[in-house]
Amino acid sequence: GATRISFGMQSIRPRVLQLLDRTHDPGRALQAVAEACSAGFDHVSLDLIYGTPGETAGDWAATLDAALSTGVDHISAYALGIEPGTKLAARIRRGELPTPDGDEAADRYESADARLHAAGFDWYEISNWARSAEARCRHNLLYWRNHDWWGVGPGAHSHLDGMRWWNHDAPGVWADAVLDGGSPAAGHEVLDDAQRRLEDLMLGIRLSDGWRLSPEGGGEASLADGLVADGLVARRNGRVVLTRTGRILADQVVRRLS
Repeated sequence: GATRISFGMQSIRPRVLQLLDRTHDPGRALQAVAEACSAGFDHVSLDLIYGTPGETAGDWAATLDAALSTGVDHISAYALGIEPGTKLAARIRRGELPTPDGDEAADRYESADARLHAAGFDWYEISNWARSAEARCRHNLLYWRNHDWWGVGPGAHSHLDGMRWWNHDAPGVWADAVLDGGSPAAGHEVLDDAQRRLEDLMLGIRLSDGWRLSPEGGGEASLADGLVADGLVARRNGRVVLTRTGRILADQVVRRLS
């Protein structure tokens, strides 16, 4: 019953993949997409990463061109985050590599959005573009709309009726709990109304549908007017929708609306 498959290509440049500790060959990623299409998957997606230290604008353009050449109908593009404990983080800490530049990352995002739009893709979430509504990732839309889901496996998170829980990260600990007939959950939390509203805003504003303003108006409407004046959002049918600049500064938009 699976109709969609996603591949983590990340970059077409071998040296960029090496910095990311990815061991696959760029050509193999492109071949895998062709194999998935031949196997009959309705929707095939590629994940890309931009902002790796040393990556040039030309590297990123080549990666976008390679991804588009495959004919996929969905592309995700994420700014590199430096995770503590990784080799890349250690190299940056030692000064062997430069710290990723936020302005360069913004330039990469803008170039991706323009290139993908020209190729027939529309953004539907800050980091995701699809050729059609059918190609959008329904799985991830559940997260962004703060709906319910069950997570299976080590480290998986779940959400049901306002309760969120997460499984043990370590595969061995998770497996022992399951084999013993117990719960693999490592913890849980229940959000109060204020927390849920903030999360609804943080997640919902990321979508091209935007965030619905309170029908009572008041202070929220005034805040939205200020964001419109700053070019960060547009108002459409009682909702605020991020502009391209607003997508880059989405955290700032959330802070101002909350």
